[in-house]
Amino acid sequence: MTSRDLAVVVVAAGLGTRLGADKPKAFVNLAEKTLLQHALENIAGVAALEQVVIAVPAGHEAQTAQLADLALAGASVRFDVVVGGHTRQESIANALGVIDDAAEVILVHDAARALAPASLFERVAAEVRRSTVGAVPLMKIADTIKRVDDEIVRETVDRNTLRAAQTPQGFVAADLKAAYADAKNDYTDDAALAQAHGIQLNSVEGDERAFKITTAEDLAAAELRFIGHGLGANLRTGIGTDVHRFTEDENKPLYLGTILWPGERGLEGHSDGDAVSHAIVDALLSAAGLGDIGSNFGVDRPEFIGANGRVFIEATLELLHSHGYSVQNVSVQIIGNRPKVSPMRAQVEAELSAIVGAPVTLGATTTDGLGFLGNDEGVAAVATALISGAKGRLAL
Repeated sequence: MTSRDLAVVVVAAGLGTRLGADKPKAFVNLAEKTLLQHALENIAGVAALEQVVIAVPAGHEAQTAQLADLALAGASVRFDVVVGGHTRQESIANALGVIDDAAEVILVHDAARALAPASLFERVAAEVRRSTVGAVPLMKIADTIKRVDDEIVRETVDRNTLRAAQTPQGFVAADLKAAYADAKNDYTDDAALAQAHGIQLNSVEGDERAFKITTAEDLAAAELRFIGHGLGANLRTGIGTDVHRFTEDENKPLYLGTILWPGERGLEGHSDGDAVSHAIVDALLSAAGLGDIGSNFGVDRPEFIGANGRVFIEATLELLHSHGYSVQNVSVQIIGNRPKVSPMRAQVEAELSAIVGAPVTLGATTTDGLGFLGNDEGVAAVATALISGAKGRLAL
């Protein structure tokens, strides 16, 4: 096999619905770079790299080409962008169709494992070259594993014989192309498809940095564990509160957490009275030392009359980002007898997490009948926020 014998297929066509973002997962930011850019920058450092093929959702081709130009600039390799299919397997099949004949080894990698280091790619590729079969990075399982049937725990499985598979997964190019051409079923990863085609698989040691980012919590964990490098010294917390009275206008709707709460009477306020969003804004501004909602979005500004809470949160995030901060997580609690939070909790958490780009959790409590909140006169909200200074810079 030649000195530049390697092609890497990057699968970045997933929508990432479990991440709760408003864009495909590969284009969500992690520490001011998209997951795809992180993945490509790591791949750029891989030895013997001949070609990179990136499978993305339709409509993201131009953005991907710009990212690849930037991330792979120092590698002097060919890259191609293809439109992904309805499944992961279809996306890879599309990518294999443009692999150069010079590539003798193909590695298939998920953009969701954005922090997989170049050394892992090289370890997998080296095993393929050595053995001329497939190679898969595996991690030992620390948890005790149970086999469950109909919610009944049937047995404890010996974890010593089990491993968690990662990507990149590597193959002799001709073998992988033949396996895909012959595939009759859909498989969860390339290793399973290759084995169904009779390709032997060897294991190599995985890497904890190659863990898969699936949820907003994974995204936050990735930044704290692997991006920050001492980020703990740069973490800042803030608290925010807001209170609004129920309006006498029975036709005014209730908005909390930017979401309409059907069948509930609205709250008075210069904007839409969204106590949850306003408390979040104050918590974020407090953490960054950038004033409060009144000093940034005062009632003397007519453009905010009746504005939805999203407007204030997005403007606050823009302000934080301009000062070098990123949000790690937000927690907010509604105080009052009504509305009932549990029916709306999941929807509000998903919407706010997507807006903020970090986990947002929602809780509720009452005052045990005490005060104006206990008398159903209004709603209060208390929020806390955790933010960090960008790129390890001490936030002052």
